[in-house]
Amino acid sequence: DSPVTLKILQNWVPRVSHYFDKEHYTYAGHQIVIQESIEHFGAVVWPGALALSQYLESNQEQFNLKDKKVLEIGAGTGLVSIVACILGAYVTATDLPEVLENLSYNISRNTQNMNLHKPEVRKLVWGEGLNEDFPVSTYHYDFMLATDVVYHHTALDSLLATMVYFCKPGTVLLWANKFRFTTDYEFLEKLCNVFNTTILAEFPESNVKLLKA
Repeated sequence: DSPVTLKILQNWVPRVSHYFDKEHYTYAGHQIVIQESIEHFGAVVWPGALALSQYLESNQEQFNLKDKKVLEIGAGTGLVSIVACILGAYVTATDLPEVLENLSYNISRNTQNMNLHKPEVRKLVWGEGLNEDFPVSTYHYDFMLATDVVYHHTALDSLLATMVYFCKPGTVLLWANKFRFTTDYEFLEKLCNVFNTTILAEFPESNVKLLKA
């Protein structure tokens, strides 16, 4: 099947405060307020997160997250994890230690008063301590979510190793990314060598591709 061509819907109203930007989104019938910080890449909502959130909301029959175990790597501000939680998943949102405070704040703020599976926020440094922190005998995920985790950085081999580690038989990886650099396409080529990979959707205006592996 050829990928569908979509636009990222402008379904948020930006509000600006002096210290943080707070963005207001609406997904799956809920208003989500995301606090951003300009001090770290991971504390900003990137286009891939908007694309995947929109796709999960619109394709619940194809990707039914209700009562599924979902891991998000590089969760950043937590938008995708919050949407997955609203859609009924058991969510574990992970990122680097310096991002966790803002990530925890956003997830708690947007899920605390809902009758949902309580999401978990955990540290995950790609390629480090995986078997110690997430032993295979205990942790198995139905879905692994990743958005804009590939850009011009030095941890791409560790990222791929982390994806391989968590993707067991039956696990579906959904990866949305803005393609900017040749390194992005090189990573995609490596991913295709390891996984059975298809492009589900493309968002040409923002150069985002959404892939299933």
